[in-house]
Amino acid sequence: MKVSNTFRRFENEQALHQGVDADISGLRRVLDELTLCRTDLEIQLETLSEELAYLKKNHEEEMKALQCAAGGNVNVEMNAAPGVDLTVLLNNMRAEYEALAEQNRRDAEAWFNEKSASLQQQISEDAGATTSARNELTEMKRNLQTLEIELQSLLATKHSLECSLSETEGNYCAQLAQIQAQIGALEEQLHQVRTETEGQKLEYEQLLDIKVHLEKEIETYCLLIDGEDGSCVKSKGYGGPGNQIKDSSKTIMVKTIVEEIDPRGKALASRVHAMEEKSTKASTMKSEPRVPS
Repeated sequence: MKVSNTFRRFENEQALHQGVDADISGLRRVLDELTLCRTDLEIQLETLSEELAYLKKNHEEEMKALQCAAGGNVNVEMNAAPGVDLTVLLNNMRAEYEALAEQNRRDAEAWFNEKSASLQQQISEDAGATTSARNELTEMKRNLQTLEIELQSLLATKHSLECSLSETEGNYCAQLAQIQAQIGALEEQLHQVRTETEGQKLEYEQLLDIKVHLEKEIETYCLLIDGEDGSCVKSKGYGGPGNQIKDSSKTIMVKTIVEEIDPRGKALASRVHAMEEKSTKASTMKSEPRVPS
């Protein structure tokens, strides 16, 4: 904003300076015209002076001729009207011409003095305005140089900041790409963990179904054994799946049921293995479910 105001002021001062120069040129033309007019008046004055000298010379010659003629002895008498006195006439004409020339000289001198005074005053005012405008122009040039130096400094600072910004953006872009790559790797690992967790969950559900099915089969066979031999083997699970504590009396009939199950949990075939064991103590039996292959 400060630079634009300075340039606007500089343009205004430059326009004012051009206007003053134009006025000075016009006044110089007026001065030239006045000089020409003065020259013409001087020429006219010289012409009138020459005419006056010529008339004086003729008058003197005529006066001498008349005096020579009056010096003779010729007496001429004429009954005519009195003649015109040439001396008086010439004197009157000379007085008129001199008065006219003096009047013209005074008028021309007064007009010239008036125009010269006005022109001198205008020239003085224009010279003062020109000096002031020149001083302001010098000051504005100095301010312009200072502003140009400040502008160059600001441009250099801007370039340095742009370089720093580009370098910082490059560093942050590289860091962002690295972080995005790490995020992608972590997301892939998370996806793998979720997939494995879902697989383990599905496997656990299948094993749980197998355990429940086996417990039902064991309970069924226990009931069958109770019906046939009068002894019962009852199993209860404590703790985790596969650990069973069996309380037995005198004779324990252990039957192992082997089933073939498809991946969907459906039983395909089953086999029963019977085994008798005599014991009066409690025995712990750990059965591990068979994972279908």
